Amino acid sequence: MSELWVDTDFGFDDLWALLLLRHLGVYVAGISLVAGNTPLPQVIANALGAQQAYDFDASLFAGADRPLARERETAERILGPRGMLSRGQHLPEVTAMQDLPDAAEGLQTWLRSAGENDRRDILAIGPLTNIAGLVRAAPELAQKITRLVWMGGSSGPGNHSPQAEFNALADPEAAALVSQAGLPLDVIDLMLCRKVHFGPDDLPLTDGLTSDLLGGYLDIALCRARPRMLIYDPVAALAIGKPQVFEFLQCSMTVSVTPDETYGKSTFTQFNNGTTRLAVGTTTNVAQICLNALTMEHAHDD
Repeated sequence: MSELWVDTDFGFDDLWALLLLRHLGVYVAGISLVAGNTPLPQVIANALGAQQAYDFDASLFAGADRPLARERETAERILGPRGMLSRGQHLPEVTAMQDLPDAAEGLQTWLRSAGENDRRDILAIGPLTNIAGLVRAAPELAQKITRLVWMGGSSGPGNHSPQAEFNALADPEAAALVSQAGLPLDVIDLMLCRKVHFGPDDLPLTDGLTSDLLGGYLDIALCRARPRMLIYDPVAALAIGKPQVFEFLQCSMTVSVTPDETYGKSTFTQFNNGTTRLAVGTTTNVAQICLNALTMEHAHDD
């Protein structure tokens, strides 16, 4: 039996990735939350609000509230205090904040439940703190991961520093630890995502909430005089649901943990015997597939 776990810092494109998985008919067994786009309490609030608004039925788990070693780095200056900009409507505010179960225990229980021929795939669309914690605490269980798809790193310039992509820079020590763990790792990096984008003319017909949140996401680019916005986490979700539309290069990945201008920089080196693959191209219109998942019949009704 094949099951998928999603590890996320729950900004808008994380929500979009979950909607795409649902559109593709991919079953999500659990969702672990990690500090990243915003501090963990807001990440939890976003997840609970999205669960209520979009009827997600996967269980939520609270994970790491800080990186392994560095001071916490968020993207609030770009994404706002909610981690999701909007043109009007926002996710419901869940006033009765519930205590979520622990992500470390949830991940370990899920992996332990795998039978001999069962798949246990993970989509990680935030900093890798929770996955690194699993590798540290239960390395034998981490080896049960059959595929780890991570949206992070960059084989070229960065976006949160000149050399580093945000998810890598938010916890370089975690990314370095996971890259060295020998896991079957597929990386959807910043350079690939820079080829996948949409503009005002591409907005799909959808419900009011999704429309406002997607518009707020697009405004990240428009307010900086960029005509189109890049798509990140949904591309990684597509690599889970439709891996055949991606071209991969087998390689090794290293992540700099030196606290200088290279901090968080990821380097990919072709290595035919490596366990890491870098997505280097696609064979179809990935942006359109991602946008299709947000149309009226696939998001939710007002």
